[in-house]
Amino acid sequence: MLLAIDIGNTNTVVGVFEGDRLERSWRIKTDARNTADELALTFRGLLAGFQITGTAACSTVPAALRELRTMLAEYYAHLPTVLVEPGIRTGVSLQYENPKEIGADRIVNTVAAHELVGEQPAIVVDFGTTTNFDVVSPRGDFLGGALAPGIEISLDALAARAAQLRKVELVAPRGPIGKSTVEALQSGILYGFAGQVDGLVRRLSAALSPDDPAAVQVIATGGLAPLLIEHCETVKRHEPDLTLLGLRLIYERNL
Repeated sequence: MLLAIDIGNTNTVVGVFEGDRLERSWRIKTDARNTADELALTFRGLLAGFQITGTAACSTVPAALRELRTMLAEYYAHLPTVLVEPGIRTGVSLQYENPKEIGADRIVNTVAAHELVGEQPAIVVDFGTTTNFDVVSPRGDFLGGALAPGIEISLDALAARAAQLRKVELVAPRGPIGKSTVEALQSGILYGFAGQVDGLVRRLSAALSPDDPAAVQVIATGGLAPLLIEHCETVKRHEPDLTLLGLRLIYERNL
């Protein structure tokens, strides 16, 4: 069984594959201060009962990646391991001025999106600490995209900088016209971000496929995707395990 690990700034997603089937996945908080030994204890608890035969991982947190590398070397040294970093075969051509600036998760999502949609243009909207818009060509090339502050970052900043505002539960209000400060904040956050997503997706689609923007496949992923996609007009597909799928594909290409 393959162990797939995606370490993000806020959450770490862990999955176990049996062949091409995702048997189980978990979402835990990312703590860059965790040592390799602490990580090993966490994974030992999660993976009890699973016979792991290989590992694949990516990370956007350098400190966490360092400890993960140490953990895999000490506790899983007998297993073949693929870490998504320079030198790993992904099958993705990076059409970017400085490829080293691209987060590993964006490359992994590109691999998975191309696998799902085939030879069609695609946009991956990853709702996480930031909201990433990754543009994928029909050939599976990473063309670039857009980065925007995530929902929780924006809400934290608003509560910190406005004396009379506070953090609110991220749920849909009764309607767009807020009848209280809480509802007004919920309306601005949810419908405002949905409008941002739709606006960016339309602009990116027009640039990616000028003759037929509607042909662009839009895939949502990330921990906050379920909160937003029902309010977005342009997002038609939700793949919560997109990054894990990409890790499995990259693992297979390198072994």
